[in-house]
Amino acid sequence: MSKVVLDASAILAFLNEEPGAEKLTDELLAEASVSTVNVTEAATKLIQGGDDPGAVWRDLEFFFPSAEAFTVEHARTASRLVLQTRALGLSLGDRACLALAIALKAPVWTSDRSWKKLNIGVTVHLMR
Repeated sequence: MSKVVLDASAILAFLNEEPGAEKLTDELLAEASVSTVNVTEAATKLIQGGDDPGAVWRDLEFFFPSAEAFTVEHARTASRLVLQTRALGLSLGDRACLALAIALKAPVWTSDRSWKKLNIGVTVHLMR
């Protein structure tokens, strides 16, 4: 079982070598899980920013080869989280990440500071 879950902002920070990406060490990345929803979000942002879709997917599949499928269990959890996260404006992708973390009983890594205000039983680590 993975020890951490990365959200789309963490994936993007890592791939774009943004500030805070150095916190995602090789050891941490080797034990990281990502939701297919968050991989899709990251790919979408990169492609909208002008990156070649083929290169984007090659990078994502290389660094995150075993993205976790968004299951019905994750969907239930993500939908239930809307009441607890609405005030923070969390998206479906954010809630998909949190649902995976809950299912895996793992902490999450994000660059979204508002997540520190969450009280849903998931440890949140900020990249910056």
